[in-house]
Amino acid sequence: MRKAVLVTGASSGVGLALCKRLLEEDHELHLCLACRNRSKAEAVRAALLASHPLAEVSIVQVDVSDLQSVFRASQELRQRFQRLDYVYLNAGIMPNPQLNIKALFSGLFSRKVIHMFSTAEGLLTQEDQITADGLQEVFETNVFGHFILIQELAPLLCHSDSPSQLIWTSSRNARKSNFCLEDIQHSRGQEPYSSSKYAVDLLSVAVNRNFNSRGLYSSVVCPGTMVTNMTCGILPPFVWTLLMPIIWLLRFFANAFTLTPYNGTEALVWLFHQKPESLNPLTKYLSATTGFGSNYVMTQKSVDVFCYWMHRG
Repeated sequence: MRKAVLVTGASSGVGLALCKRLLEEDHELHLCLACRNRSKAEAVRAALLASHPLAEVSIVQVDVSDLQSVFRASQELRQRFQRLDYVYLNAGIMPNPQLNIKALFSGLFSRKVIHMFSTAEGLLTQEDQITADGLQEVFETNVFGHFILIQELAPLLCHSDSPSQLIWTSSRNARKSNFCLEDIQHSRGQEPYSSSKYAVDLLSVAVNRNFNSRGLYSSVVCPGTMVTNMTCGILPPFVWTLLMPIIWLLRFFANAFTLTPYNGTEALVWLFHQKPESLNPLTKYLSATTGFGSNYVMTQKSVDVFCYWMHRG
């Protein structure tokens, strides 16, 4: 029987690269592209089938920043599938990222310069807005829309005889200091992206605590620092051109610079081959790239997530 895989945000960036790599790993997959823009999804579907004609590639239109869209897509998926083996919760936004110039120059002359570039800690702020559902857009897109999606898809995911796996795209930028349960949507802060990714890390722990007994397992992944549609707007193109030689050099000192979506999917593809019940629920899996361009997977213990959750629980 074909494995069924759902990927949100599948029409570009990490999502698109992931779809290509998954079909290279298993060319008979049933791959479902969950995308906002149907025309883009149709073009991706045609390209994937042209290179992998034995695969089954379908589309479901969904905007995870719109709850009505999530409910409609969930109903459609329940009608079309009996089960889903993998769900990659990858769609996300970082709206209007602004570079903190003061923090940048301060970090350049500190011992944390490599850490700063690897994680963008303290470097980026974003301008959030309210959605039609009355929620902060970053929170609804990166966290809540996906949470509702998996709740609605529980009948397709919870099979104790054959486990299913959720794989969330998190970030090295997920910082506990930017997250607060009293302001879970980060409406009063300036780093909603970091806050939302930390919320994803917490939510994955909660899913494992509540759903492992029903055959559903959850993991979080960081694809590393890449140049994608999400990040290329942070700086003008000519600045990226000037910075790229420096970034390539930094790869010899920091493995977080995966740079391309293909490299960034390394940990996501690695998890595709693992038995989910054998994975540590408190571990984040990191895509990494050496200075010579070789990809591999690192692990990072989510100790702060565990302590936070136990303290609150």
